[in-house]
Formats: sequence, structure tokens, C-alpha cells
Amino acid sequence: MNWGLRNRLDRVLPGLPNGTGSVMFAIDHGYFMGPTSGLEDPRKTIVPLLPHADSLMLSRGILQNSIPKRTNIPIVLRVSSGNSILNEDLSNEELCVSIEDAIRLNASAVAFSIYIGGAYEHQTIVEFSKLVNDAHRYGLPVLAVTAVGKDMNRDLRYLSLASRIAVELGADIVKTYYCDGFNELIAACPVPVVIAGGKKLPEAEALQLAHNAVQQGAAGVDMGRNIFQPEAPVAMIQAVRGVVHKNLSPKEAYDLYLTREDGDEHPADS
Repeated sequence: MNWGLRNRLDRVLPGLPNGTGSVMFAIDHGYFMGPTSGLEDPRKTIVPLLPHADSLMLSRGILQNSIPKRTNIPIVLRVSSGNSILNEDLSNEELCVSIEDAIRLNASAVAFSIYIGGAYEHQTIVEFSKLVNDAHRYGLPVLAVTAVGKDMNRDLRYLSLASRIAVELGADIVKTYYCDGFNELIAACPVPVVIAGGKKLPEAEALQLAHNAVQQGAAGVDMGRNIFQPEAPVAMIQAVRGVVHKNLSPKEAYDLYLTREDGDEHPADS
């Protein structure tokens, strides 16, 4: 691994050098879901949360229009798209953002979805492989957002299949879901793994999910809706951070969430 790629990877996941977890904050939902609940006004929601995230995963449009330009948070730029929630099959994605644009936007890494078992599996695998070629030429890490076919269970069999394929294709980070036997997935995936939060869960359950994943070897979380959709997003991201960074128990983190009120902090900068 060359110096630039290693340095960027450690910025995106700053817990890697010392063996602790990292909190990646995912807000790229709008690229196929439109104005997701909680992100109707992205700038208003996101800016107060930035000081508590280690890195930010998002689309270039929201980066350019909603993130203060003097923000120094590492950016994981979504570079695949091509579908919307109006389509029955969401796997029809291709590379839609150039590496040159990612570099111009000062991205620290790029993210692309591969759909194993989906109707467009071959297309996403080939496009992802080409992205790895281009990104590594410039020392940019690549995060594989792994998904499985809509008729497949999100279980160890299919999630480990998708994760391992991503590694074989050259992924530097794999994003997947937590599942029973997650430690076996980690053992078969020799790059950092971050877990998706998925749909909004009760806060205590989301914190338990983060705890279980990190305890079983995840390099951190890449959560979105379970951070920005609770009633107190700032308190929630602080609680998640407590689990991931400080090894708080789920109960300790939930108690922290309950005792902290949301407030306006770090107002938007131009």
C-alpha cells in the first residue's frame, strides 16, 4: 500500500492505527431516495453533527451545497448511481463521478455499490473493478458498499460472499450488514469492515448493534438514519461514538443519550 493511500485510509478510519473503531457518518441516501426523512434540509441536520464524526460519506451535490467549505472532515464520496426508489430493482448502478472530480472535491476515499445476486451484478462488479484501477492510480482508497439480491437473506452466507468478492476486486474498505456469525465474515475479509445501520431502529437497539459489530471485529460503523433520525441526533452520535471509541456498553451509551439534550452547536459556516 503506497503512502498516499495509507494516509487517506487512516484519515477516513482514524481508529485503525491504534486498533479502535471509527464513526463514519453516512448521508448519501438522497442519491436514490430523494429528500429522506431527517435530511429534508441537509445543511441544518448535518452541520451540528460534523464535530462528532470521523468521516462523512455523501454525494457530490450535498458536499458542494450543504457542507461548509472550511470543514476539515475526511470525505468518502459516493461515485455510483443510476437508480431510484421508483424502480423495483435498485442494482442498476454505474460509475457516475470521475476520479478527477473526486480529487477536485478533495475526497479522501470513494464509495461504490456492488450488488451480488442482483439483476445487474455483472455490471456493478465490472464498474467497481474499473474504479479500483483508476482510484488506486491516484492513491484513493475505495469503499465497497455491498448489497445482495432482493430475494436473498442478509445472513452470513450471502453477506460474506459479497464482502469477500469486494476484497478480491480490490476494495480497501467493505461496508456490510451485521449478522449472526459476523466474526466469521470478519475472518474471511482481510480489509477493514464497517457496518451499515440500515433502517431506523430504537436507539438502544442501534447502540447494541454498533457494540456487537465492533466487539466482533468491525473497524467501525457507517451509520446514517440511526444517527440523524432520532429525536436528538447530536446526543445519538455522541452515544455511538462512546460505543465505538470508548468501548462503552450499550446501556452506558443509551444512558448517555438520555442525559444529553440536543442543542445548536457549530453553526453553519459559509
